[in-house]
Amino acid sequence: MKFARDFKETLASQDFPPHWVKNAIPYGQLKKCLKKVQQELHDLGLDPDTLRALLDPNTTAPVALQYRLKAANNSSFVRPKLTVYVHMQDGIAVDASLTPTSRVFFERVAAEIRSDHEFGEITQKPTPNLVQQGGNTQHDNYEKVEVPLVFDGKFFDLLQSDVNNLDALQTEERQRMTADVVELGKEVSLVCRTSRFSKSDLSRWRYIFELYLDAEIFFGTHERDHGNRSSQMALKQLQWFQVEVERRNLAKEFKLRESHVAFVRFVNLNLSLLKNLQFQELNKLAIFKILKKFDKRTSLGVSKTFHSTIQSEGLLSRDVAKDVCAKMSQELVTVVPQLNDYLCPVCFSVAYRPVRLHCSHVFCIRCIVKIQRRNEKYCPLCRADVMMSASADNLDRTLEKYMKKYFAKEVKEKQRTNEIERGIEDYGPNYAHHDCSVM
Repeated sequence: MKFARDFKETLASQDFPPHWVKNAIPYGQLKKCLKKVQQELHDLGLDPDTLRALLDPNTTAPVALQYRLKAANNSSFVRPKLTVYVHMQDGIAVDASLTPTSRVFFERVAAEIRSDHEFGEITQKPTPNLVQQGGNTQHDNYEKVEVPLVFDGKFFDLLQSDVNNLDALQTEERQRMTADVVELGKEVSLVCRTSRFSKSDLSRWRYIFELYLDAEIFFGTHERDHGNRSSQMALKQLQWFQVEVERRNLAKEFKLRESHVAFVRFVNLNLSLLKNLQFQELNKLAIFKILKKFDKRTSLGVSKTFHSTIQSEGLLSRDVAKDVCAKMSQELVTVVPQLNDYLCPVCFSVAYRPVRLHCSHVFCIRCIVKIQRRNEKYCPLCRADVMMSASADNLDRTLEKYMKKYFAKEVKEKQRTNEIERGIEDYGPNYAHHDCSVM
């Protein structure tokens, strides 16, 4: 009762869109249907204790049960199937101990067998075992009875229908957010264009996306916390990202009004994705709770097989956040060149001036010179014998021009650092660097 109330209150208080709430798992209806399932089983003599005993694979009783969820023919829905196997010898159950509850059910099944298939189709097949008694060979037979339950079918029809509706909703939301990401990517691309005579917010957007990647809002990549984030952790990381952007005045210092609009849209997109994650988690929890309650009241053990049997493509198996974040990486982050992609793997500063070795690895020219002075022949990354053959011909002029265009500040700092190092080498440790100034 407590979860049903909390579930209803959470749906009402979390500002989910009305059409989301309409498609949420109808936990209350499922609980009512479950009561009818329980009563139907009880009327057949199948209380939870009886079911638990008869479903035990190690039981020696002459009655055995099997409950399975199977996909229906020409339908994506599953159909529950309760099958009773009664071992018979001359029309009488083989002598074995039965619990009082299981004996009640066994007598009921035996009566149904004698009443000419009233509850289902009965088949008889010889078992492969033969029992020798007093020199006479007798065949052991078993009766197979499919018990036609009504309300468990209604329960799973209702549950799977709602899961399918949620899958359709998730697909719709994924498509909507993906389209928003594409449009946002176009906006960011426009405000990040670099030109000699126009304003650009490239550097600010680069810092924003660096913070966004560091926040790892929806996915963790570190060893201790890798994998999908819960909605609570995603909310915490999103708040950290917003605080850092505000603390560094990145959004306030935009030069273009379009950048302000794009940033608000970017934050709202993440909030929408977070809201979707919260709604998804809430419905997954409702499904888990109702299946757990189903097992508790019936002992039929369907909670372990339901998820794999229905083959849900949205709610239970795929993740909207994963798809949308992948689209963000493709359409947004790649629009703004990231400094981490252009660092020298030796000094970890921008690889200016870039030297591309014959093995295709790129290093800054300063590190190449130092390595050659040490007579080290091998590439630090792949160990190919290419280092000593590097020359001015290996300078990547196109990449050098690209770095000066998109990482002007970092390139300027790298040039100054190189000048200081060369000055110390030429004039000694007392060298004092002075920037060129035109009076």
